[in-house]
Amino acid sequence: MYLVESKGGAIVCMLLSLFFLGTWPALLTLLERRGRFPQHTYLDYTITNLLAAVIIAFTFGEIGTSSLEKPNFLSQLAQDNWPSVLFAMAGGVVLSIGNLTTQYAWAFVGLSVTEVVSSSITVVIGTTLNYYLDDKINKAEILFPGVACFLIAVCLGSAVHASNAADNKAKLDSYSNESKDGIRANNITDSKQAYTKTVDINDAEKGVASTEKAKFGTALFLIDLEKRRAIKIFGKSAIIGLALTFFAGVCFSLFSPAFNLATNDQWHTLKDGVPHLSVYTAFFYFSVSCFVVALILNLIFLYRPVLNAPKSSLKAYINDWNGRGWALLAGLLCGFGNGLQFMGGQAAGYAAADAVQALPLVSTFWGLLEYLWHHQGIENSVSETVRTP
Repeated sequence: MYLVESKGGAIVCMLLSLFFLGTWPALLTLLERRGRFPQHTYLDYTITNLLAAVIIAFTFGEIGTSSLEKPNFLSQLAQDNWPSVLFAMAGGVVLSIGNLTTQYAWAFVGLSVTEVVSSSITVVIGTTLNYYLDDKINKAEILFPGVACFLIAVCLGSAVHASNAADNKAKLDSYSNESKDGIRANNITDSKQAYTKTVDINDAEKGVASTEKAKFGTALFLIDLEKRRAIKIFGKSAIIGLALTFFAGVCFSLFSPAFNLATNDQWHTLKDGVPHLSVYTAFFYFSVSCFVVALILNLIFLYRPVLNAPKSSLKAYINDWNGRGWALLAGLLCGFGNGLQFMGGQAAGYAAADAVQALPLVSTFWGLLEYLWHHQGIENSVSETVRTP
C-alpha cells in the first residue's frame, strides 16, 4: 500500500483536503436554499461519500506488495483487528451525526457562521485530544496558540449569529410595519435598498414561490428565501441554530481522535502480532458506519421529518433528480477530503492534520461568490429595466 511519509506530502494532502472539505458544504447549502429536500440531498451525498472510501481503499490501499508488517487493504479485512475496527466505526458514527446536524444548522445559522463555530470547537477539543494521543509529537508552543485563536472564533461566531438574527428580525418587523401602514412592496422595490425583478422561468423551475426576487440582504430577500427553501426557519429561536452548531462541533471533535486510536492503537487493544489498521482499512470501516447511520436516519426522516423539513417518501426521493448531481459531487468531495486528511495525519500527526478545520475560509469564499453572483444578477436586471422603454 502507498503511505505518505514526508512532511511535504502531508502538507499537499492537507491543502487538498482543506479545499474539498470547504467546498462540499456550500453545495448542500445551495441545494437546500433552492428547495431540495435535505433528506434527498443527504441520501445522495452519503452514497458517493462511501464510494470515495472504496476507491481510495482499492487504489492507494492496494499499491505494492503486502507484508506482515504493512498488509494491504484486502489482507487486513480477514485479520483479527476488531477493537481497532470498532474505534474506526465509532468515528464514522459521530461524523455522520455531525454532518447531518450541520445540514439543518446551515438553514438556521448560515453557512459561514456554522462552519466557523463547529470547526473551531473541533479544533479546541479534537486537536487537544490528538495532541496527547500522538504522544506530543507536535510543538505545543505553536499548536496551542492556534487552538486559542479557534476558541476566540467560537465566541465571535456566536456573537455574529446573534447580531445577524437581531438584524434580520428588525428588517422583517420594519417591513411588516410598513405594509400595515399601507406602503406596498412595489414602492419599496423602486429604491436602491431593495430593488426587485420579475422571476423568470428558470427561477420558477428552481422552486421560487414568490413573484419577485429581492436584493441580497433585504427583508424581501429573506421572505423570498423562506418561501423557496426546504427548511422553514421564520419564528424559530436563534438558540436552535446555535445548539445544533455546538452539538455538531462536539461530534466533529471526536471522529479524528477515534480514527487516531483505530490506526495507532495507543490503548493496546490489539492482540500481539496483529498489525495496526492501515489508514485505508480504517477509513473504509469509518465510511461504512458513516453510510449506515446516514441511511437509517434519513430514511426515517423521509416519513418523520424534523425541524420543519418537508415530509417525503422513498419513491419521491428516487424520482427527485433536481440537483442530484451536485449532491453526488458533494459526497465525493467530502469523502476524498476526509481520506486526504487522514493520509496526511498519519505522516504529520493527527493534531497537525486538524489544521484542515480552517475550511471555513473556503466555505466563506464560496459564500462570497454566491453573493457577488446574486448581486450582479440584480444589477443586470436593473440595467435592463432602465433601458426598457
